[in-house]
Amino acid sequence: MIALITTFFGAGRLRPAPGTWGSLAALPAALGLFYLVGLWGFLALTVAVFFIGWWATHIHTQGAEDHDPSYIVIDEVAGQWIALWPIMIGASHVGADVTALWPGWVAAFVLFRLFDITKPGPIGWADRRGDALGVMLDDVIAGVFAAIGVVILAGLSHAVM
Repeated sequence: MIALITTFFGAGRLRPAPGTWGSLAALPAALGLFYLVGLWGFLALTVAVFFIGWWATHIHTQGAEDHDPSYIVIDEVAGQWIALWPIMIGASHVGADVTALWPGWVAAFVLFRLFDITKPGPIGWADRRGDALGVMLDDVIAGVFAAIGVVILAGLSHAVM
């Protein structure tokens, strides 16, 4: 059960780039959950995934030399879902279908992967913690940075168009 959680049902076992596969797997899961439970349910599930992921990562890496093995991708799921928050909130606010905001989905994915891979500033700090909380936090912060980027790009797009 722990491995199913940490690998997000095996997405973290895909090669190459398991983190990217985990982020990709997070997208249809987010869409389905959003349709199933709505905005507030999706936001709550994102928080729940963070805490469940923290717990499962702690158990999975306990006593291991590698505190952040590449196949653990539940952190990418939490971060990717946070990057999608502006899209989900925006679509809910105006009553649009979230799939109509597909450029935001692309931006959220690309920005999240960019921040998660390059780990600027506080993302790198969290990654260097060397514990399960750090594993989760670096992706949460990357997700927040990506969400801010999505908002900025949406503002620029709507100002131009």
